[in-house]
Amino acid sequence: MPMTKHRHAGGAGGVFASLLLAFLLWLALPAIAFAHAALISAEPADNAILAESPARFTLTFNEPVSPLKLALVRPDGTPVGLSDFHVDGGTVAIDAPGKLGQGTHVLSWRVVSADGHPVAGSLLFSVGAPSAAPAAAEPIDWPLDIAIWIGKVTLYAGLFLGIGGAVALAWLARGRDGFRATALFLVAGLAAAPLSLGLQGLDALGAPLVRFADPAVWQAAQSTSFAWTVLAAIAALGLGLLSLVLPGRRLLSLAALAGTGIALAASGHASAAEPQWLTRPLVFLHGAAIAFWAGALPPLGLALKRRKADAPAFLARFSRTILPVVAVLVLSGTVLAIVQVQEPGALLSTAYGRLLTAKLALLVVLFGLAALNRWRLTAPAEAGERCASARLARSIAIEITLVVAIFGIAAGWRFTPPPRALAIAATEPAAMHIHTEKAMTDLSITPGHTGPVSASITIMTGDFGPLDAKAVTLVLSKPDSGIEPLKREATKPGDGTWRVDGLVIPVAGRWTARLDILISDFDMVQIEAPIDIRPQ
Repeated sequence: MPMTKHRHAGGAGGVFASLLLAFLLWLALPAIAFAHAALISAEPADNAILAESPARFTLTFNEPVSPLKLALVRPDGTPVGLSDFHVDGGTVAIDAPGKLGQGTHVLSWRVVSADGHPVAGSLLFSVGAPSAAPAAAEPIDWPLDIAIWIGKVTLYAGLFLGIGGAVALAWLARGRDGFRATALFLVAGLAAAPLSLGLQGLDALGAPLVRFADPAVWQAAQSTSFAWTVLAAIAALGLGLLSLVLPGRRLLSLAALAGTGIALAASGHASAAEPQWLTRPLVFLHGAAIAFWAGALPPLGLALKRRKADAPAFLARFSRTILPVVAVLVLSGTVLAIVQVQEPGALLSTAYGRLLTAKLALLVVLFGLAALNRWRLTAPAEAGERCASARLARSIAIEITLVVAIFGIAAGWRFTPPPRALAIAATEPAAMHIHTEKAMTDLSITPGHTGPVSASITIMTGDFGPLDAKAVTLVLSKPDSGIEPLKREATKPGDGTWRVDGLVIPVAGRWTARLDILISDFDMVQIEAPIDIRPQ
């Protein structure tokens, strides 16, 4: 990435002024708050033991969702589709498919969150008494995941190298070197955009590649925010192509560049993060900066390689504009990374963080190569020295290779939630619900992972009436880990619940929670059920 210390060109100022105007106009449109959905509570709760078959299931998420696939797996392993449901914001109420038999059932759900990514999960509950839980896990569909990754990388190439190349040809170059490569990137992006939408629908429904043409798959895809990304990307790529052949190419390429930022900000983990007033503009600017910078490399490298008469002037114009672009790129990327990762330890402890670490390593190499180009090769190449121009062209080819590798790493984020979303899920409580003839209780342990926790207990009679117990004792045991029962007397704060504070759960895994409910001096009810505690 060659850079010099020249003043900014007037053309570059026009680019950024126009881009800023387009961005402000876009921000004036009604904003949609995107976030990564997480299940907050469920009824029945996970691992609940019910005395009778429930008439309805309720899933409550931390943001509005749209159901894609709901199913109940019976104790004998038979799956039953659930099509009778009602959505109210983040609450999905599902009608049970008739009276359920005795044993353990699995409620499996797949919804699409506002960031456009499918979110799936399962919970177990038992009617009467637990039985062997039926299998509900879905195997990884590697062909589909690979297709999604290839589609993402190709779409990135179209948006960044294609549209960025069109901007470079319109604003920085005077020749047509890189015209064919830019057109190829744009066409590839146009092909990848609708294909990626179909793959999104397959992923949303958990369907295999052979169902790509199924109308239900495309309907599911259109219900996600990724559909807006595809729509904006197609418009931007089309404008980029038109800028190559029609008059007014500067205005058309500028509109395409703005469309790139809009497409990236319409969906995805980064645009979904809070606060929206900060993250969405940063994603817009980050995407536009990547396109402006990376897209100029292929036509510039070709012009230098072919020793075109305009190559030194092209290089000089690029050098005068790239410094503020890189500053925007680095600043926006840094802030977005901080928002997504939150803690430095997550860079190595999470899959998302490890991908980000790999990306940062490539960026260090890339920026190091750019600095070397600036101090060693740019000035001689601008002066027309053939040897320097040839070496700079080879260096730019390496830069392009590194950029494509970074695209590949960024496409991998599609398959893993950011630490920000994992942190939200980690604060959710562990809960259980037990319903017997004599008593019914809801136990919630917050947070639902190892370490210091608090327990909240609600008790009622078996027919949902008030139960005025004299004392309640919580007993947690995990004999497979050699841990003796932990007994804690609950207190009654006066809000109708019982609480246990100052409790420490030392290890993760499945615990047995028992409640000893003293109804009178001569009557005690003991009820118990498993409860899962996550690692911290």
